[in-house]
Amino acid sequence: MANIAKKVSWSGRGDDRGERTPLLNGDEEVKYNRQDIVRSRPKEIPHNEKLLSLKFESLDYDNSENQLFLEEERRMSHMGFRCLEIRRWVICGLIGFLTGLIACMIDIAVEKLAGYKYFAVKLNIEKYTELGGLSISLILWAVLNSAFVMFGAIAVAFVEPIAAGSGIPQIKCFLNGVKIPRVVRLKTLVIKVFGVICSVAGGLAVGKEGPMIHSGAVVAAGVSQGRSTSLKKDFKIFEYFRRDTEKRDFVSAGAAAGVSAAFGAPVGGVLFSLEEGASFWNQMLTWRIFFASMVSTFTLNFFLSIYHGKPGELSSPGLINFGRFDSDIVQYNLYEIPLFIIMGALGGVLGALFNIINYWLTIFRIRYIHRPCLQVMEAMLVAAVTATVSFAMIYFSNDCQPLGQDNTEEYPLQLFCADGEYNSMATAFFNTPERSVRSLFHNPPGTYNPVTLGVFTLAYFFLAVWTYGLTVSAGVFIPSLLIGAAWGRLFGILLSFIASSQSIWADPGKYALIGAAAQLGGIVRMTLSLTVILVEATGNVTYGFPIMLVLMTAKIVGDYFIEGLYDIHIKLQSVPFLHWDAPPTSHWLTAREVMSSPVTCLNRVEKVGRIVDVLSNTSTIHNGFPVVAHTSENDEPGIICGLILRSQLIVLLKHKVFVERASSRLSQRKLQLKDFRDAYPRFPPIQSIHVSQDERECMMDLTEFMNPTPYTVPQETSLPRVFKLFRALGLRHLVVVDNENRVVGLVTRKDLARYHVGKDGLEELHLAQT
Repeated sequence: MANIAKKVSWSGRGDDRGERTPLLNGDEEVKYNRQDIVRSRPKEIPHNEKLLSLKFESLDYDNSENQLFLEEERRMSHMGFRCLEIRRWVICGLIGFLTGLIACMIDIAVEKLAGYKYFAVKLNIEKYTELGGLSISLILWAVLNSAFVMFGAIAVAFVEPIAAGSGIPQIKCFLNGVKIPRVVRLKTLVIKVFGVICSVAGGLAVGKEGPMIHSGAVVAAGVSQGRSTSLKKDFKIFEYFRRDTEKRDFVSAGAAAGVSAAFGAPVGGVLFSLEEGASFWNQMLTWRIFFASMVSTFTLNFFLSIYHGKPGELSSPGLINFGRFDSDIVQYNLYEIPLFIIMGALGGVLGALFNIINYWLTIFRIRYIHRPCLQVMEAMLVAAVTATVSFAMIYFSNDCQPLGQDNTEEYPLQLFCADGEYNSMATAFFNTPERSVRSLFHNPPGTYNPVTLGVFTLAYFFLAVWTYGLTVSAGVFIPSLLIGAAWGRLFGILLSFIASSQSIWADPGKYALIGAAAQLGGIVRMTLSLTVILVEATGNVTYGFPIMLVLMTAKIVGDYFIEGLYDIHIKLQSVPFLHWDAPPTSHWLTAREVMSSPVTCLNRVEKVGRIVDVLSNTSTIHNGFPVVAHTSENDEPGIICGLILRSQLIVLLKHKVFVERASSRLSQRKLQLKDFRDAYPRFPPIQSIHVSQDERECMMDLTEFMNPTPYTVPQETSLPRVFKLFRALGLRHLVVVDNENRVVGLVTRKDLARYHVGKDGLEELHLAQT
């Protein structure tokens, strides 16, 4: 075991709280003095990526098959099960409807606010182009951008910080089995929607697709429970689905509905949930998720058609409209395939560069920009700089294009161009990112010159890197597509210059599409789902194969340098995320070396006072307790007969389910699963449960409430087998037993997530209260 690199935590705050982590080499734990830690604490927050945070708990994706559960199933008829299945479809329909409605509201709000802003700035620029003093126009643009972003950043930083970013890493963690605090709250949804409207209207290099995925997940988590814990309103419906297993499936549907609403890609939404989100899947879930995605797209298109005065014309593909590629792009040829692969490799390199820069920038933010006021100031600074860079690019550009009758530019700027012409650089900068992507895809050849595209790519690349990770609601899809479309179109233009026959490379729009796919794939490392999303969003199946080829190349090249952007941010938050497989070269590790021990066990009939003491012990905050036949006083392991959760014990204490005398086995108050579902998901803390001194002497029979058949493994089981069982079944606790079925340890998510392959081979992360 000497080849495991040991990493020392910068802080010892987590060493005396939470689950104890056995050191593999048997080394002594380092003892920290709290006063010394406080005295030596630096001004900035140090960050060590070799840590796992103890603040994250696991979700219970394994049903507790106790007597209450079995009795409820026995009482349920065949028609009852059919009704449950119908309710699942109804819930998925509601999820799709509400997600589409939210997407429609975001689209209309952004269109209105951005339209007012660009119209005001355009009039101001046209006025001062003739009179002189364009600096006033620059100040107006920067102030408007900063004002919008300030409102959004204040809401996120001071009201609900979990609403920052795209939300995709948090939803990935939730579906992986990690309980991210406040990630699916109603307040989070409100701040997310308000924040993304302000971010996009404020001109930041951001998109709406990531927040839409998060919004759909929050809608799903709320609708499926039939109540709002934030509003303290219970509608007394869908009570059967108040458990983590059911909520997980509905959140998968919500994430897919968000993708579908964003791109008009129902199939892409399903595949996104499968590839990027859901860790657990089944066939019926696929159809329900597809139904939610279809309803989401239909709802969005229906209400947008009414808003635009064209009821019944459901032609809008989604929140982000790339336009259709049915006839304006020539077909590709086989000899272009090597060129597409080269573009994929370039996208992988640029994506890796994007991720590396953003990684170090995020570490800098964690260490130094951790106060809300500083976070708001940084967001306003980025908004002002974005406006300044955009204005400077437009001002110094001499790329003038004729303004034809069929021109589709939303806000054409003449600036110093001749009458009847417009500034081509303004098409890219003086617009929302979605419209800029569409112009790069569809504008005819000759619309942009190479210098314009090169300068825009360079400037927007660094603006997007700086923007992602701000304390605002923002996505990275559209900025990535815009960067890739710019250098992809430049690639196509350069090909026409190099080739002797320009007719072969006549339309640079297809290279803009391939470049957009390569850049986005190099950043987020998605393959199958992104292929289908782009095919559905552009309406051209012909380019399915080249896009898939480009995305695979970008992923392979990018993975050689660094992980995908979402995985990087998950790791920077020290989340115990379980990947698909155990680390390579870990077969020699066994469950005995990985498990947490000693384990706090409870008797089948336990004294109430001991249960209260165990739950109140802040030095060992466990959430699952093996139930044994009898715990001996000499700490000898007991034979396992079940497993009970902290949440179950708290409900039992709250309802005073005690035996009246310690020596008797009188009948207890009959509890039902409804009592546990009513307390879900915010179970009261043990400190809020009052237990008198007389009640402490009572006994509690756990037989009816414990899971009598928990999953167990022998202590000699290898780590990969433990990992596969734990992850595939969505477990929260895995009991380790000896040859006589006596409890010797407990494996939790953190015990498995702390092993990974590093530069020095298999490394072990340390646990801390980060």
